[in-house]
Amino acid sequence: MVLRVNELYHRYGKRQVLRGVTFEVLPGSLVGVVGENGAGKTTLLRILCGELTPTNGTASVSGRLGYCPQHVVLNDAFTVAQHLAFFQVAYGLPDLSYAHELIDVLQFADFLDERVGVLSGGTRQKLNLTIALMHDPDVLLLDEPYQGFDWETYLRFWELAQRLRDRGRSVLVISHLAYDADRLDTLHRLAAGVLCEGSTSHGGR
Repeated sequence: MVLRVNELYHRYGKRQVLRGVTFEVLPGSLVGVVGENGAGKTTLLRILCGELTPTNGTASVSGRLGYCPQHVVLNDAFTVAQHLAFFQVAYGLPDLSYAHELIDVLQFADFLDERVGVLSGGTRQKLNLTIALMHDPDVLLLDEPYQGFDWETYLRFWELAQRLRDRGRSVLVISHLAYDADRLDTLHRLAAGVLCEGSTSHGGR
């Protein structure tokens, strides 16, 4: 597996947020974790991407990790191309060929010289997703990844997710909605910090 979560607990003061969460993400799989607001999704994501240390339990990743947060964190004064150049250095990439491949799939090559501050929310999210993927991670964590996408971009997102899976990469989607269940190999439901019994495998290949 590329990601393993074992008996994960977390509390803020006296408030218990995660209660023994356990699951695995296998190579080449699309996995979802869905739950209502307050279910513990954000806390789980923060632990998985290393922002937060759990009270108890472990979360381990094998290989490279990519993380695309729900709220876009970009510099409005930089152009799209400048963001790519910055993260090329940060990731230590020899070139930007894969980044441009992702841009072509998501169809925003015309905005390379535009400052991020003038882009639509959907285009900003495309850049956010490209930055999370441009170092070719083994597992990608996505927090409400298609927020702000129009229908065509939404479909292209799932086309990209399928390509990643076909290349042996894994994608973990965290969302409050389960309407994409048929596109996933496995769907887990998080409620009050607990993964509910009856998590289902859909085999959406």
